[in-house]
Amino acid sequence: MDMKTSGTGGQCPFGGSDGGVRSLLGRTNREWWPESLQLDILMQNGASPDPMGPDFDYAKAFNELDYEALKADLTALMTDSQPWWPADYGHYGPFFIRMAWHSAGTYRTADGRGGSSSGQQRFAPLNSWPDNGNLDKARRLLWPIKQKYGKHISWADLFILTGNVAIESMGGPVFGFGGGRKDVFEPEQVYWGTEELWVDQGAETRIHPDEGKALETPLAAIQMGLIYVNPEGPGGVPDPLQSARDMRETFARMAMNDEETVALTAGGHAFGKCHGAVPPDQLGGAPEAGDLHLGGFGWMTDAEMIEKGHITTSGLEGAWTPNPTQWGGDYFRLLFKYDYALVKSPAGAQQWQPVNPDPEDMAPDARDPSKKVPTMMTTADMALKMDPEYRKVSERFRDDQAALDDAFARAWFKLTHRDMGPKVRYLGPEVPQEELIWQDPVPAGTVPSDGDVANFKAAVLDSGLGISELVKAAWASASSYRNSDHRGGANGARIRLAPQKDWAVNDPEELARVLSKIDGLRGSMSMADAIVLAGSAAVEKAARDAGVDVLVPFTGGRGDASEAQTDAESFEPLEPFADGFRNYLKTKMSVKTEELLVDRANLLGLSIPEMTVLVGGLRVLGAVSKHADHGNHIGVLTDRPGQLTNDYFVNLLDMRTLWTVVDESGDEEFVGVDRATKAEKWRATRTDLVFSSNSQLRAVAEVYAESTSRETFVHDFIKAWTKVMDADRFDIA
Repeated sequence: MDMKTSGTGGQCPFGGSDGGVRSLLGRTNREWWPESLQLDILMQNGASPDPMGPDFDYAKAFNELDYEALKADLTALMTDSQPWWPADYGHYGPFFIRMAWHSAGTYRTADGRGGSSSGQQRFAPLNSWPDNGNLDKARRLLWPIKQKYGKHISWADLFILTGNVAIESMGGPVFGFGGGRKDVFEPEQVYWGTEELWVDQGAETRIHPDEGKALETPLAAIQMGLIYVNPEGPGGVPDPLQSARDMRETFARMAMNDEETVALTAGGHAFGKCHGAVPPDQLGGAPEAGDLHLGGFGWMTDAEMIEKGHITTSGLEGAWTPNPTQWGGDYFRLLFKYDYALVKSPAGAQQWQPVNPDPEDMAPDARDPSKKVPTMMTTADMALKMDPEYRKVSERFRDDQAALDDAFARAWFKLTHRDMGPKVRYLGPEVPQEELIWQDPVPAGTVPSDGDVANFKAAVLDSGLGISELVKAAWASASSYRNSDHRGGANGARIRLAPQKDWAVNDPEELARVLSKIDGLRGSMSMADAIVLAGSAAVEKAARDAGVDVLVPFTGGRGDASEAQTDAESFEPLEPFADGFRNYLKTKMSVKTEELLVDRANLLGLSIPEMTVLVGGLRVLGAVSKHADHGNHIGVLTDRPGQLTNDYFVNLLDMRTLWTVVDESGDEEFVGVDRATKAEKWRATRTDLVFSSNSQLRAVAEVYAESTSRETFVHDFIKAWTKVMDADRFDIA
């Protein structure tokens, strides 16, 4: 399997400032490929319609799939070499493993984005990343099978299942497979970095310890256009120890520890070869920049060169083992048996070659099995031998094949399923029975009776807890959800466990008091249900106090997770350092605060109106953090806090108020004074004033500020509130 290299990164993460402000999206497809056909004009209200239609039920379609027939067809494809792109060693298995790995390997823990869950490898920029070179051919090899099974298997599922079948077909261990990844039909907007060059164009490495430069959050790859690290070494420098540093950082940001990193690297490199037979300037451009007649193919050369195997992907050339289509222990055996010398591939890339290898340890030529060629290692492979901690793991796997089998199977399953969320979302006959802690398990809950619901609501409203306290607790619990990797949310009530109970945004002391009171009132109801129900009861009361009699929908049945079921360390990246819904900002960041609000709304799956109505409603309910720089009174914009009114929008858009920046706030806090009397009326932040300054947001805010929209505002708030409360209820979706 080829690995690719590259990239430079911005100086600062979200949590710091480099003196400037960058866009949340970084470089866009339009900037990378300005001549590519733009389809934005055809989008309807900001969204491109799904050709499957709004009523398409992928889970139902998948469950109707002839799963065994599909696997049989995939197994047959592995050795059905096509003349337009011949299989190395007569077996496509290694090629498809790389395809699946690179589909899943973009996942990152910081924001849960990337990964395999929507088939993004089909679209720019991923389809044209240097690290994904020639994977366009892997997807085309799969097309006849995708065409045959149609709606019953998504591209996103097919990528991963094909990788599993590839491993099985070469005798490798597989832990299981869960389907359920539904395709999308347009590129997702993800921040991949700000660099203007790809790795193969000389982009800098993103880690420079000597310069005090760390890998920017939320990024997880070392250079622009890479999945993980540069296989030649940091920035192309063949230093195994520095490569180990990069590997440890990038794999950790993709939720992998040292053992999993070593198992994945060794397991993946047990198969296939790298490709660097010719200088890369002899190849065509990436798919997104390719000529029309190539039909979406990139990195092309002539048919004769392809037939001979004279292709280049990573630039490195050669196989890791003498048996590139057979699972076994050759990778570690050769890594430790030989000394390795630094050489250059035909394409000019730095790689390592065993010194005086025995004939039986030579690899077959990819096109002519009668020829023998030396094996190779990348600098990243040498890191597993040179880094002391990686070496300990590597030696254990060298000496215990069963341990490697199990570790690789589990790490591969985690790699390819990490972004799917809880196990309840998995489909198919090969879903493992074992429950894994990284799947964030939650015990089954019991639906409370209508009587229990009514009694609890009455008790909690008579408990002495305020509207804002109950709303804040429910919001803190549910709004931790992110639809990128389906983690967080109210189910499990992990708001009462470390680390979430101690997050500053959640006002820990107040939260502990509120949860203690709820716990004493809930009876047999789960804490997860009780927290949500308490917040919803508070919303109902706030609406009634504003003159609107409503019932907030509530669907019980949530369970309570235990500490033993919670990987506290893995939840740390979910902590919000900015939450515009609660007007919380821990420290000034390198991205505009209002952009971070939009980012958070996106992770919650909210539309512009839903985001707008939630901000306005949470403000008047007083659901703002006490631990923000601004204090808990900023942005409330009402004289009757605790009532669900549209005051926030009315007062924000009142032309009798003049807004000016508070100088010492660093352009984050503003004061509103009466234009006539000059008396101070309100205080607000950037996330407040953006609803009056941005034309699209103002258009929505004006609707909610109108006198005829008071009830509309309440009903829309409740719909959006319920959507967030139930965001992680995959059992009722």
